[in-house]
Amino acid sequence: MTTTDQPSISFRHVTKRYGAVTALDDFCAEVAPGRITAFLGSNGSGKTTSMRVLLGLAAPTAGAALIGNQPYSALADPLRTVGAVLDQGFQPNRSARNHLRITAAQARAPRARVDDVLDLVGLTAAAGRRVGGFSLGMRQRLALASALIGDPAILVMDEPFNGLDPDGIATMRAFLRQFADNGGTVFLSSHLLAEVAHSADDAIIIDHGRLVTSGPIAGLVPTSPAIRVTTQDAGKLAYALLTRGARIERTSPQQLTVHDITAEVISRTAMEVGALILDLRADAADLQTIFEDLIHPKERVS
Repeated sequence: MTTTDQPSISFRHVTKRYGAVTALDDFCAEVAPGRITAFLGSNGSGKTTSMRVLLGLAAPTAGAALIGNQPYSALADPLRTVGAVLDQGFQPNRSARNHLRITAAQARAPRARVDDVLDLVGLTAAAGRRVGGFSLGMRQRLALASALIGDPAILVMDEPFNGLDPDGIATMRAFLRQFADNGGTVFLSSHLLAEVAHSADDAIIIDHGRLVTSGPIAGLVPTSPAIRVTTQDAGKLAYALLTRGARIERTSPQQLTVHDITAEVISRTAMEVGALILDLRADAADLQTIFEDLIHPKERVS
C-alpha cells in the first residue's frame, strides 16, 4: 500500500470542555501518513485529551477528530487500523503472553501474531512473567506490542519513551522510523524534546488547548544560528544593531541574542559605538529552545 493510500489523522475545530475547564479550544491539526509527527506541549496543554478524543475515549464538545475522514467509532476494524499506546491498564496477575492473546482475540488477529510482537519488542524471554512484576520500560514494550497486535496502519502513542533506557529508546526510535518509512502514520507525544528532534519529521505544538504551530521540524529550527552576545553595553549595542536591521532578544541585562545579521557586522558595530564585547558565539537553536520560545516568548527589543 502506498503512503497516499494510508489513512491520515485530522483534528477539525475540536473543542472539549469539562465543566468550566476548556481542555481543547478550536484545535485544528493534520497528521500525515508516512511520517513521524511529534505532539508537543507542557503538562495540561491538551495533548492527552486530544488523543483520547481521537480514540473515542472522550466525546468532543464541538468539532471532530477523524481517522481517514471518519471517527474512530465508525472504523470497521479499529484495532487493525489504529494501534494505541495510551493507558497502561494491565491486569497485574496476567502474563504478558496471556494479555496479548486476549488483545489478539479482540483484534481478530491470528494467535501466531502474539509471538511475533513479543519478539518484535524484545519480550519473548519475559512472556510468561506476570505483568505486575514488570519495570516501567517493560510495560512500555508490552504496550507497544499490544498496539501492534492488529498490524495497524496508524500508531498513536502518549509518551512512548517514558521508562526506557538508552538502548530501549534507540530501539523504539529505529522501529518507529521503519514503521513510518513503510507508509505508516506515527503520532506521538513526548516531553523528551531532544529525542523527538532526532526521531520526528513533523511537530504539532499545543498550549492551553490551542494550536501554537505545526509543520516540518526542519522548518521550525532556523537554518542559520542566532548569535549570542555578552556585553556590559547591551542597551547601546542593541540600539545600534536595530538600525542595521537586526532582530534582537534581550535575554539578560548583559546578554543579547541577535538574529538576521552576521558576527562580523555585530563586531564592527560594537567598535563603532564603543561597546565592549565580552563573549560572542553562535547559538544554534534546538527544538527545546524553539518550543520554549513559542510557548513563553522572550522580551524583544523594538
